[in-house]
This record gives sequence, structure tokens and C-alpha cells, in this order.
Amino acid sequence: MELQCYPMGLRPPDIVPGRPDREWMDNHHHRHPYKCLPLTMANTTGWEILCPVGFTAEWNGGPHQQDIVITPDRPHPDFHHFAQSHFAGGVLTLHPGYLFRTPPGWAIWTSGAPNHIKDGIQALTGLVETDWLPFPFTMNWRFTRPGRAHFKKGEPFCFITLVEHMKMDQVQPVLRNMDSDLNLKGQFEAWQTQRGEFNKRLAKGDAQTIKEAWQRFYFKGEVPDNKGAAPEGAHTNKRRLKSLRMF
Repeated sequence: MELQCYPMGLRPPDIVPGRPDREWMDNHHHRHPYKCLPLTMANTTGWEILCPVGFTAEWNGGPHQQDIVITPDRPHPDFHHFAQSHFAGGVLTLHPGYLFRTPPGWAIWTSGAPNHIKDGIQALTGLVETDWLPFPFTMNWRFTRPGRAHFKKGEPFCFITLVEHMKMDQVQPVLRNMDSDLNLKGQFEAWQTQRGEFNKRLAKGDAQTIKEAWQRFYFKGEVPDNKGAAPEGAHTNKRRLKSLRMF
């Protein structure tokens, strides 16, 4: 299975597998957010497209294209193609620099890098049918208020992952009572009991519990009290995406 990336110029932005680290996670007490496997897996389930040059965008709050002023940190030959005020209304448009092609039925979900937080500006999210589309898409950010936003060189401005989107219409949400699946209910109750006891010990300042810091059932793909585990091949705690390869 291939994600085909066709450059739109001589110097397209770099594409790298999603990186797990985030500045706010680094600065958190004891780097505790890194213990949340869903966070780190989201950070790495896709590819980052990186800013080729640092720049500042400033919006004065107006509705027109000229109400956003974009200034590179240094001269760059392709900057006027990379960053633009195109849609107006406080929307900053950045060009990924590639035409992407995915296998039949697969689309690209494009957004900002997961859990990568920027003050005053919000990445917009799109679903692009790249299994047939013969032209590139843009990555757009919208200011949440008048002000400045700075993007560093090498910072991800776009994040792409793949989704087999045509199957979504086949999904039927169903409301069920947990008593209809006694095995699941037993696994849940075992987890709930262990979780409650752990939190009680933590609140009392139990030294061993504080040393453990967190329960690792989800990280290891296990259910407490030997009541089950994730099926083989159904769980991972580290993403190993491939880097861009040249042909």
C-alpha cells in the first residue's frame, strides 16, 4: 500500500512521520501526558509536513485578504507560493506542496498536528478524496482573534493520515446494555475496581503507588485480574511509520 506524493515544485516542504513530542507535554509535571497512550499514538499516526521557513502572520480582524499580513523570518524563494491570505475572513492558507494519491477507497484526513497547540489560531480539518483527485489541496488555519501567530522553521503546519472513508456510511451506532455481554462487563468491572483502589492509594500518598505513577493495563494491552487481553495484532504502543522514499 502506497501513499504517493507528487511534488508541485523544486523545493517541496519536508514530510516526516509524526513525532510524539510536544512542548506543552515536555513542560508538564513529570512529563505526565506522555503516559497517556492515546495522546502519543495520535501524535504519531500520520505524517507531518514541515514549514520550510519561519514566518509571522498577523490579522487585524478585518474581512479582507489584505487584513492578514504574512512576513517570513528570512528571504525564501518559494515563500509567496507557500503562505497566502487567499480565503479572507481571518483564514491563513498554506500549501503542502504535493499532489497526493491514495489507494481506491482511501482518503487523506488533513489537519494540524494532533495535540500541537497554537495560541490565537486554529488548524481547520478536511477530508480529501485523494484516490481520484488530480490536483492538490490547501491547508488552512483560522485566527481565533486579531493578533499574531508565528510558525517556526521545521514546525508542522499540516498533518495527514489515511482513512477508508467510504465504509463510514455502513457503520450503525447501536445502544446496548452491558448485561448483554457478560465477558465485557466482567472485564470492565475488574478494571473499575483496580482503578478505584489505585486512586485511593494515590490519594493517601502510598509510596509504592506514587512510584508506579500510573496503571499500565492499556499500555500493555491487558485486562486486570487475568480477565483478558487485546487479540494478537490488535494492540500497539508505538507507531513505526515509514519515511518518504524517493523513486
